[in-house]
Amino acid sequence: MAQRKTVAEQIALAKEDIKQHENKLKQLQQRQKEQERKDRTRRLIERGAILESLIDGAADLDNERIKAILQAALSPRQSTPRAAAETGGTTAATQTE
Repeated sequence: MAQRKTVAEQIALAKEDIKQHENKLKQLQQRQKEQERKDRTRRLIERGAILESLIDGAADLDNERIKAILQAALSPRQSTPRAAAETGGTTAATQTE
């Protein structure tokens, strides 16, 4: 016949079980953070490779120059004489004339 455990023994076992589950949770959270870091690193490397493949001489440019190139390429075009010349004179400023 199996011996019955006292309430105090059951509480002690339950507390130990809680500790084990908390440790397991910490391990899983650490593993998740590590995987997120690895995924981010991979994404950054891949995007950097794409960037270097699209910008001539990107490997020789410093970070500030790369940033300036990207900002110029991604910002809305200003209606300047240079922009008009590049687009064949079809900027907003020349369309209203």
